[in-house]
Amino acid sequence: MNKKEPLSRISISLPESLLSGLDEMVARRGFDSRSQAICDMINRDINEHRSQSGDEVMTGTLNLVYNHSIPGLHKKLYDLQYKYIDEVISNLSVNLTDTHTLAVLLVQGPADRLRMIGDQMISLRGVAHGKLLLNSYLIPPIHPLPES
Repeated sequence: MNKKEPLSRISISLPESLLSGLDEMVARRGFDSRSQAICDMINRDINEHRSQSGDEVMTGTLNLVYNHSIPGLHKKLYDLQYKYIDEVISNLSVNLTDTHTLAVLLVQGPADRLRMIGDQMISLRGVAHGKLLLNSYLIPPIHPLPES
């Protein structure tokens, strides 16, 4: 299992209004402590920084809502998934209405490449909404690589 990571203590100074807002958030979101809430915020900021900083390998989801009645759009989306088969790990599609589909693609690769793939898909005519969400954790290998 995971060993517990050593902790370091720090001290910060906050304006009273910010501390009050933090305490309200801790209570509403159900954190055990201010420290837990602050760790969560720092983790999110570090993750966001890593996702914007270039070629660090990350995992994430690309969420798309698209009009599947647009001629050729479905094929363009699948052609892009095949073109980037090393990065697009999995795809789940759900029909929302008689014209709109929600697609959730599980992706892994360098952050800048994932952003480029997301931009290519989101910018297609007929894609109503799209968002790429990245995190710094990696998907464990499904099969072990052959020994060299």
